[in-house]
Amino acid sequence: MIRKEQVLQDVVIKFAGDSGDGMQLTGTQFTNNTALLGIDLATFPDFPAEIRAPQGTLPGVSGYQLRFSSDRVFTPGDECDVLVAMNAAALKANLKALKKGGKIIANTDGFDTKNLRLANYPDGINPLEDGSLENYEVIRMDVTKMTREALKEITMGTKEKDRAKNMFVLGFLYWMYNRDMENTIRFLTDKFHKKPEILESNVKALRAGYNFGDTTETFTTRYKVDKARMEAGEYRSIMGNQATAYGLIAASRKSGLQLFLGTYPITPASDILHELSRYKNFGIKTFQAEDEIAGITSAIGAAYGGSLGVTTTSGPGMALKGEAMGLAVMLEIPLLIIDVQRGGPSTGLPTKTEQSDLLQAYYGRNGECPMPIVSASTPSDCFGAVYEAVRIAIQHMTPVIFLSDGYIANGAEPWRFPKSDDLPPITVKFKTELGHGEDKFQPYLRDEKLVRPWAIPGVPGLEHRIGGLEKQNNTGNVSYDPENHQLMVKIRQEKVDKVADHIPEQTLDSGPETGKILVLGWGSTYGAIKSAVAEMQQQGYAVSHAHLRYVRPFPKNLGAILKNFDQVLIPEINNGQLIKIIRDQYFVDAKGYNKIMGVPITKTELVMKLQEMLGRVN
Repeated sequence: MIRKEQVLQDVVIKFAGDSGDGMQLTGTQFTNNTALLGIDLATFPDFPAEIRAPQGTLPGVSGYQLRFSSDRVFTPGDECDVLVAMNAAALKANLKALKKGGKIIANTDGFDTKNLRLANYPDGINPLEDGSLENYEVIRMDVTKMTREALKEITMGTKEKDRAKNMFVLGFLYWMYNRDMENTIRFLTDKFHKKPEILESNVKALRAGYNFGDTTETFTTRYKVDKARMEAGEYRSIMGNQATAYGLIAASRKSGLQLFLGTYPITPASDILHELSRYKNFGIKTFQAEDEIAGITSAIGAAYGGSLGVTTTSGPGMALKGEAMGLAVMLEIPLLIIDVQRGGPSTGLPTKTEQSDLLQAYYGRNGECPMPIVSASTPSDCFGAVYEAVRIAIQHMTPVIFLSDGYIANGAEPWRFPKSDDLPPITVKFKTELGHGEDKFQPYLRDEKLVRPWAIPGVPGLEHRIGGLEKQNNTGNVSYDPENHQLMVKIRQEKVDKVADHIPEQTLDSGPETGKILVLGWGSTYGAIKSAVAEMQQQGYAVSHAHLRYVRPFPKNLGAILKNFDQVLIPEINNGQLIKIIRDQYFVDAKGYNKIMGVPITKTELVMKLQEMLGRVN
């Protein structure tokens, strides 16, 4: 049988099935395989909101979208070229995101009467048979039946055998896209080496899927995506929470401080705890507390004792940590609060992404309680951004909030990881003795940055009082004096403002320094903005892009940049939070583009908005 190979530039695949079908594992393995080939990629895992929604229902659909390309990519794609639908609900939930003419790989066993009913199709209607999919290329495969046939000689139950059907699909896609299976076989061997029967079933199913594509005459074309043209260096695929954990480890090593994570598990931040707990060889201590308050207060204690204190959470946990964050501001100790944002309010959308906590990070504490805020833009950017957040916390003796979100945390992309020597130093200065002329330690006596000394408990002569009551300037004694309170409030604010003197000036990501529109972004809107602005620039429009890492304080030149453009557009996955702060501080009549659906903003949406602002669209 003669088969041809077609070279593609860009492919978007969506794996979708029930939450027990292993779609996240399947997508992750295809992603890792892609990264090993040097192909650029971006991913978007889409988890069900419920821990275990009823099987076969629309709320139970789990998805994993992967875009891979021989060119640089910055988003997981607006539309899919291929949809893997393990059941009827997966098809129904994701068909709208599939391009016309795209491929549907459908597990026919998931389209029986029961599954169709659970997916709310009318009685007697089967989309695989009623002609409704005539605009797509449908590949029908009874994955369940073929997986069971491949495993017929293995003595395990049918239910256990069916758990390997995701590997059958993965094997078929490896054949379709001309891939080698060995890295996945190594992964399965490492994961299941103590469970030989499970290992054998998964490997057999993987190979059976590959052989199905190789031996079935229906499939006459295989596809290939060439290696991307990227900056030379060593790369690995990395997810945002992983990169955050590695950035914390790097900051601990460069500063010489022991890392202590005191936290309470919460979606989507829990993986930072899981990842850090694997690296005790670096002297890292992880403490899973009984609640959010215990998590942050243990981190405060660690910071007071001279460690790098960190706590992780999401929006609801940030609310619970609010009083302790105020304590850390009052104590003026280095502490890192990591907020991996999700949809709210209250429990909200635990597995869906949102940029929902910026105003909470700015203002969500009692009293005048300023804290620097640093934001990551992409999964790999979490490494550098959290490293910088640690540097600010230590060198300015202040708690710092680090903002990520569910899209960044669970997404993956290639990361050109740095060498240790390439990382900027993080200098730690403990006070170890009384200074010249000092007869008594004054814990709130400040340097030119308004930074107080970091004195470790137990050092003779440096004993001092801590607590949440207002401090007298210099001495740190409890003070109820009105003038002193106003002075301390002003000092704490000025100390945070002075951080702007020690961070880089804002630069444009792309575009002219003056023009029609500046698109100003923060956080996970980076990829969509970059892609949309690039398209407008290719069409000859004077559109530029600036993306913020330092959100409080802003870089000193941000106001001047904003005034160089006729219009400013601020896209956000919230109801308009950064835009309120920008309007307040710079008196700029910025326009917002807001999407609050638990999913990222797409490039196409932003292109249409920019066209509208330029007068091309009514």
